[in-house]
Amino acid sequence: MRNFIGTYECKIDDKGRLKVPSSLIKQMENFEDKTFVVKRSVFQKCLEVYPMNIWDKQMDKINKLNRFIKKNADFIRMFTAGVKTVELDSAGRLQISKDLTHFASLSKEIVVTSAGELFEIWDKEAYESVISINEDDFANLAEDVMGSFDEE
Repeated sequence: MRNFIGTYECKIDDKGRLKVPSSLIKQMENFEDKTFVVKRSVFQKCLEVYPMNIWDKQMDKINKLNRFIKKNADFIRMFTAGVKTVELDSAGRLQISKDLTHFASLSKEIVVTSAGELFEIWDKEAYESVISINEDDFANLAEDVMGSFDEE
């Protein structure tokens, strides 16, 4: 499995086209399919961009949920709301739809940042606000999340 690496300050134009940094384009070549899925993040006002094969694995999990249980059906609807497929154009840009641009409050200045097997697209100010946690808070978060992680 490949993971994306890096954080990039970028611009998005008035038509919603994001010029992808060349180093990120090079990383995209590691995925067999050149189609990506853009969706709203569950926990933050940002967008998540999945390589299609990773998205398919997510949907395999989702499709195992019993849709006759209301909370499952509600989750599936919310999780897939606004999902779009995108490909890089000949100029190395991704087209971000207006509804997704609006959801993430993307202005001209944005940040594209790696998140393991996917990457996120943030409004620059929102991203800076989210990562501006103090050292003690981050240390506590790291301990809570990874402190009991047992490698087998």
